[in-house]
Formats: sequence, structure tokens, C-alpha cells
Amino acid sequence: MKKILITGANSYIGTSFEKYMSQWPDDYQVDTIDMIDGSWREKSFAGYDVVFHVAGIAHQKETKQNAHLYYEINRDLAVDVAKKAKEDGVKQFIFLSSMSVYGLDTGVITNETKPNPKTNYGKSKLQAEEQIVKLRDCIFKVCILRPPMVYGEGCKGNYNRIISLVKKFPFFPRIRNKRSMVSVGNLGLFIKKLIDKESEGLYFPQDKEYVNTSKLAKQVADSIGKKIYMSFFLGFIVTCLKPFSKTVKKAFGNLIYKGL
Repeated sequence: MKKILITGANSYIGTSFEKYMSQWPDDYQVDTIDMIDGSWREKSFAGYDVVFHVAGIAHQKETKQNAHLYYEINRDLAVDVAKKAKEDGVKQFIFLSSMSVYGLDTGVITNETKPNPKTNYGKSKLQAEEQIVKLRDCIFKVCILRPPMVYGEGCKGNYNRIISLVKKFPFFPRIRNKRSMVSVGNLGLFIKKLIDKESEGLYFPQDKEYVNTSKLAKQVADSIGKKIYMSFFLGFIVTCLKPFSKTVKKAFGNLIYKGL
């Protein structure tokens, strides 16, 4: 039986992964530890095969006042957890980073694309990656995940905004775009494979097919039993707004991983 410790209680991805792994109770033991106070430092990680670090700050409006939190939580906390995992004999450390390390709202990300984060969130994640990778050796394996937008029931962020728009309005912009996304279920499957294979390295989990925002909205509408009409006119307006709105770019622009 493999023992997995999720560091970060009540996180969407952590909770979803724990639920996903409950399908195999005889093969995996999954525990979760809260990182809000410092009590986790007193807990021994010995005996765990894997630490999956999901604790972090995200989906908040960045301000000068909260900038320090991104580096304290997304970087410093993550590095401290990784160091403790290594000291306590954990064999594999999986760090949940983000596509945000590239600093792009639109475009194509390939092997040639260099990280260039623009936000404190992206900068703190990249800095954590850089320090955690230095800890790896022949015994302590490190996996860095840079997922695109994660979607699924109960998800926050841009996916939640799409759901809100579908619920509030009878019309939705018809847009031809492509976005790399990963369902929370496919992300769980991906992480399980990394654990089973005792993998290490940098990974870019995404669904097999790119997602079109308008089609995704239609699927959401169908799932909640609501009729929604796709509007070319609204699509034209959104296209005009893209250069001026970061939020519109995130929701309706093209942003994909390719060849990774």
C-alpha cells in the first residue's frame, strides 16, 4: 500500500484527488494535513511514500497589501514542506504549480517558451519551483505540475465565472477559441500515474482535446438544464474587448500547451 500525504486541507484539487483515490482503499492510504498554523512542523512525514503539496493562495485580487502572502505561502511554505519531506525520508514530492509561471493570457506555450510571470501568484510559484528542484537527488524525486485551468463541479476561478454567466444570462458569446484545460478527474488520473510510476520531472497535464469556451458554456448549461443561445453579436463584442480586458482574454482568448 502506498501512503500519500496531501499538504493543504480543504483545497479544491487536494480534496478532489483524495476523493478520486478512495476508489482503491486497499492500494492507497491518503491523509491530509492542515497548513494554516505551524502545527504541521511537529508532525512526522516518515512512512509516507508521497507528499502532494497543494496548499497555496490563489483566486484573490492582488494588492500591495497582500503581495507578501504569495511569497510566504506559495514559495516559502512550499519549500519548507519539501525540505521536511526530504528530511523525513519521503521518496516523492509533487508540487502543484501553475501555467501562470509563463505570464501569458493568450498564445501557444511550447518547449521553447520561457517562464516570465507577471503576477505575484506566478512569480511565487516559479520561485518555489526553482528552490524545490534543487532538493532532488537519486532518492528524493520531485514532480512539478504546471496545469492549465482546472475545471469541474465546485471549481473556482475562470471556470466558476463561466458558470455564473451561464446561470445569469440567456445568451453567451459564440467564440472560436482554443484553450488548454484539464478536468479535475483527468488531473487526478494523471497524478495517480505519476505516483504509480514513481516519476520525477516537469509536467503539463491537460485534456486530450483543447476546449472551446462557448462549447464549454453550452455543456454547463445542458448539465443544469438551462437553455442558452450562442450569440455571434456578443462574440463580436467580446473579440473587440479582448485587447483591453485581461479577464476577457483569460476567458475567451487562445492559450494552449503544444508539443509538451
